[in-house]
Amino acid sequence: MSEFAAAMEDPVIRDDWYAVARSSDLAEGGVMEARLLGETLVLWRTGGEVLAWKDLCIHRGSKLSLGWVKDGQIVCPYHGWHYDRTGACTLMPAHPDVRPPAKARTFAYRAREAYGMIWASLGEPEHELPPFPEWDDDGFRKVLAGPYFFHANPFRTVENFLDVSHFPYVHANLNGDPDRPDPIEDFDVFVGEDGIRTSEIMVFQPYGDHRGIPVNAGYTFHCPRPLTAYFSKNTGEGNRFCTFLTVTPLAPDDCIVWLQVAINFGEELTEAQILSRQDRVFAQDKRIVETQRPYEIPLDLREELHVRSDKYCVAYRKWLKDLGVAWGASA
Repeated sequence: MSEFAAAMEDPVIRDDWYAVARSSDLAEGGVMEARLLGETLVLWRTGGEVLAWKDLCIHRGSKLSLGWVKDGQIVCPYHGWHYDRTGACTLMPAHPDVRPPAKARTFAYRAREAYGMIWASLGEPEHELPPFPEWDDDGFRKVLAGPYFFHANPFRTVENFLDVSHFPYVHANLNGDPDRPDPIEDFDVFVGEDGIRTSEIMVFQPYGDHRGIPVNAGYTFHCPRPLTAYFSKNTGEGNRFCTFLTVTPLAPDDCIVWLQVAINFGEELTEAQILSRQDRVFAQDKRIVETQRPYEIPLDLREELHVRSDKYCVAYRKWLKDLGVAWGASA
């Protein structure tokens, strides 16, 4: 069974929204390729609207992403077939006087734009896009980082983002001190219709944010969807460093990480400085997460050893199991 077919059999995964590109990478009249759950998509923009379709011309199977937009329609690069924004073929240039048959149409998926990204779904989402609380707050500066390509399980990649006890070792002398690792005090986990949240978790960080200064940081996490997570980090004096992470699943052992950073301090910081720190942190994460075995995240808690500091990650796995996630996971 193909990855696409397997994903289509898991309604939790199929009927969700995933970031597939930066909005800024698709100009008006632009065409580009994207990938999602084993499927190759063509993204194109006309009249300000973004469309996401199966990257396939019904005529001879060529890639529409190699084509172009003309008069508000996408043109196949092989035989010049024109498709309007509904997905219907309107012109077959070799037979200009023949009305294209009803079968001559593309397979259209749902597409949205938010948080500087283009989102797509291969199914029928019953919920809105996951929330990013600071997006509409002008007091926060937003910087989009990534994409980061991980040859790793998408759920393990999210779980790593939710885990604080790896900070002193994976991010030594940056997010933690390996010679003086923080004991992780007990914290609360809340499970509800909006996902899973934590109370504040305190840690010391030698290089706590983009300013490169030590901070006592208080992390509060929220995971609203299986492959989207968020934290708000309180670094004192009203300063907050918030991160919205969403993962694009390609296969059970392959994914793309997108990251929106929002900060309400450090006006003197350049975008390059902000991105440099995020690139460094995620390169460190990538090195470890890509080595985790088995690739598929075990939802049977007996398969791996868990301790008290894993409380949120254990809750994440239980939540995935309760939701009915099957693709990319082992029961």
